[in-house]
Amino acid sequence: MSSVIFIQRGKVRSCGVASACMLLLASAMLAQHSEPGDDSGVFKAVAELVVVPVSVTDSHRNFVPGLTPADRRLYEDGRLQKITAFHRENVPVTVGLILDHSRSMETKLRSVRAAVLSFAQSSNPEDEMFVVDFSDRVRSEIFRGKLFTNDVSELQNALAAVGAEGGTALYDAIYQGLERLRVGHRNKKSLIIVSDGGDNASQHKYHQVLAMAHQSEAVIYAIGLVGAPGEEEKPKILERLCKDTGGLAFFPHTLDPVHEVSNRIARDLREQYTLAYAPDRKVSGDSFRKIDVKVSAPGHEKLHVRTRLGYSTAGLEAK
Repeated sequence: MSSVIFIQRGKVRSCGVASACMLLLASAMLAQHSEPGDDSGVFKAVAELVVVPVSVTDSHRNFVPGLTPADRRLYEDGRLQKITAFHRENVPVTVGLILDHSRSMETKLRSVRAAVLSFAQSSNPEDEMFVVDFSDRVRSEIFRGKLFTNDVSELQNALAAVGAEGGTALYDAIYQGLERLRVGHRNKKSLIIVSDGGDNASQHKYHQVLAMAHQSEAVIYAIGLVGAPGEEEKPKILERLCKDTGGLAFFPHTLDPVHEVSNRIARDLREQYTLAYAPDRKVSGDSFRKIDVKVSAPGHEKLHVRTRLGYSTAGLEAK
């Protein structure tokens, strides 16, 4: 699974954190999945597999631990599916950091860099991360010839190397981040986007980014640093992108909570259940299938379930 954090700002491939995610493998490929209730991480080969990350919280928004497969019901387009895998441990993640370096971010970069480093330091040591910087142009950082790193000092050097200038090619940056996630080595993937304004310089359109997100395995998070005079604010766009992929969007009014928000995103990535199922209908052509997860737990009257809205069958066939 993968996740994206936006701050405005194997080999089984699974979908993004805290949200439903999907994966269909061609019959020539091996998908990995664990038996229900099995936390050993042992996987068996199957022909088709949709992987769904799910976040479950109580009425106080606290993570609900200890759930079992019997507590879950998963539906695809209203049809009850058989859950063939149930996983609930902290697994390594491929994380893409999509960071706004446009001119309007100049006074905010120090706080953003500190928050991102705090996120990295609280991550699983086996996570792999990458950075996509953007202003009116998009640049993917390379770490000593590598696309990914788990070295906080390498990440720190990459963050410090870019200054603030130019406009905001937000959609191009997210699109490039989703492409980079495809070659990540971790089953769980996420994007984290950090920005302070709407797009004003991209070649890609929002509907293209949203379609690619539906085809990807990423859970997307956004931290939107909006509110200053003259900034182009489009929070609804970020909110939909995060909601559709099972992530969260945050819009702090000042820079002070950014550090806290980044730590909350890190916790959200760790406190997730992962379900998997083989669809009971064959996938063909390009269509969107909706996923719905129902959860009941003794002692909890009201539960909040967050997962991916669904998946594009075109994305599955492309695997």
